[in-house]
Amino acid sequence: MSEKFTEDLFDLKNDRRLSVYLYRAGFASWLFYIVSGARFMQSVSIYRTDFGVFSFFLMVLGLSASMIYDYYHQPTEFEQKKKWLAVSYLVLAALIYVFILHKEPISLGEFFPLKLW
Repeated sequence: MSEKFTEDLFDLKNDRRLSVYLYRAGFASWLFYIVSGARFMQSVSIYRTDFGVFSFFLMVLGLSASMIYDYYHQPTEFEQKKKWLAVSYLVLAALIYVFILHKEPISLGEFFPLKLW
């Protein structure tokens, strides 16, 4: 039973469940984001931004997974979602840069240690 469940779960072309689970996990993370701003949750309030970015990441991942199903079974929905996916990736990249990478700028010298002169 469990082998059949996991085998079908990751068959993105013919099964939508993984995308639904990713959407639900993103929604749960969004709820953590909201609750972590409450006064009684001060111990986890430092993770509030992380909850928000992770929520958006999971929802974009769920959209990406559902698009694989739509590509094969619902081409008109796929064409509509394709535009929103591009916008979502741009917004996700901006969120990651502003909230995570902006504090510590990335030096390209760390990735490319070659000196040309």
